[in-house]
Amino acid sequence: MQFPSPVPLTWITDLIGAKLIGNTIANATGINEIHKVEKGDLVFVDHPKYYNKCLQSAASFIIINKETEVPEGKALLLVDNPFEAYCKIVTHFRPFEKTEKMISPSAIIGEGSYIYPGAYIGNHTSIGKNSIIHPNVSILDNCIIGDDVVIQSGTVIGSDAFYYNGKKDREIWYKKMPSCGRVIIENNVEIGSNCTIDRGVTHDTKIGQGTKMDNLIHIGHDTVVGKNCLFAANVVIAGVVIIEDGVTLWGQVIVNKTLTIGANAVLLGRTGVSNDLEGNKTYWGAPAQEAGIVRRELVWIKRIPQLWEKVMGK
Repeated sequence: MQFPSPVPLTWITDLIGAKLIGNTIANATGINEIHKVEKGDLVFVDHPKYYNKCLQSAASFIIINKETEVPEGKALLLVDNPFEAYCKIVTHFRPFEKTEKMISPSAIIGEGSYIYPGAYIGNHTSIGKNSIIHPNVSILDNCIIGDDVVIQSGTVIGSDAFYYNGKKDREIWYKKMPSCGRVIIENNVEIGSNCTIDRGVTHDTKIGQGTKMDNLIHIGHDTVVGKNCLFAANVVIAGVVIIEDGVTLWGQVIVNKTLTIGANAVLLGRTGVSNDLEGNKTYWGAPAQEAGIVRRELVWIKRIPQLWEKVMGK
């Protein structure tokens, strides 16, 4: 999440009750979790396993619970509970806003777009020109929908990320990280019925121009889908995945988190993806392999009884 304008670190220090170490005169431009940090961002870390990763990341300012050497040009904000400090910053800049109308007064609807009765459009959401939003669609706060977009009934855009801070030394093991990211749907996208697209934890979930999605598809938080992709029904994509341009995912494909699928790849039905995949190839199976290899393996498997008879001299 980017702040509306740069915020002095000293102000943030006062907000969360931190001790400021290092670059004390800088301004923070946003707050992000570790997968999406950029220069000028705040990030938090509360486990020794990830200290070094955060300190060496692109983040300029680290909310941390251990005093340590400060990388050059960066700053540490020392607190007892970095997770609670993160939550306080997020809820300050992205507070809960209620609305009692089906289309929020702060929503922007472009010329020629039609919102069917029963659709909900949240606070600070914008919809471009000539788009059609069917009945019982929910587009939640701070989403951006482009021009010539079609969203079918029952779909939810911008629901919270499935993302939790887990610690088993407390009564509630899993505490929710507030989702302050957005969903961005570019021009000429079509989304089928009963799909769910989660907002980013702190950054954007994005669906690229010209992409078409069938019914019953889930897109996880912070995932970026390229242009002109084609997804059949029951595709499930976890969080922080990169799907490059022109990728085809046929029915019931499942993609694990933090992976990349290269441009123009084709994944046949019921493929399970657990590793990065190169573009311009066709894949099948679980775990995914090049489809030609899987087919040849199946041919040999079917020949096992015949080969066994030859070996046994029957």
